[in-house]
Amino acid sequence: MKNLWRWALVAAGVFGFAIGVATTHVEAREVVPFNGQYSAGTIVVSSSQRQLFLVLGNGSAIRYPVAVGKTGKRWAGTAAIREMQKHPYWIPPAEVKRDKPELPNLIPPGPRNPMGTRVMVLDRDQYAIHGTNRPDSIGTFASYGCIRMHNAHIEDLYERVRPGTQVVVLQ
Repeated sequence: MKNLWRWALVAAGVFGFAIGVATTHVEAREVVPFNGQYSAGTIVVSSSQRQLFLVLGNGSAIRYPVAVGKTGKRWAGTAAIREMQKHPYWIPPAEVKRDKPELPNLIPPGPRNPMGTRVMVLDRDQYAIHGTNRPDSIGTFASYGCIRMHNAHIEDLYERVRPGTQVVVLQ
């Protein structure tokens, strides 16, 4: 019985490790090689790859998986972080309210808030980088133009940047 119990613990560890690798690969933030003309501290979003990169310099960046704008809602260009908030309230923009009139006019912080646990509002009208209450949307074309991140990832990124940080969104 003792050996059977030991085998069960070893198997659980091995399979747990394998499952962790399989499920975290897509969801993981990781340091990756990054060559580009961007300065350290710049956020670069590749909409086609559905990836956000925080440029570290020295040829590397932290890569995070994201959700980006759905067809007709994607944008490209530059912006800067205008404001940052923890546990934000959300007021649905007029375009979202037109499509989903059943939404309340104000959603307080919490599990029903589509902004998740952090938001970094951009200096472009109605766009932000934020967490989500729909983690299954990460890696897809799902938003009205905002950049969605897993809550743990937006919390990590939030601690690494400041208002004024440059954001470059590529197709």
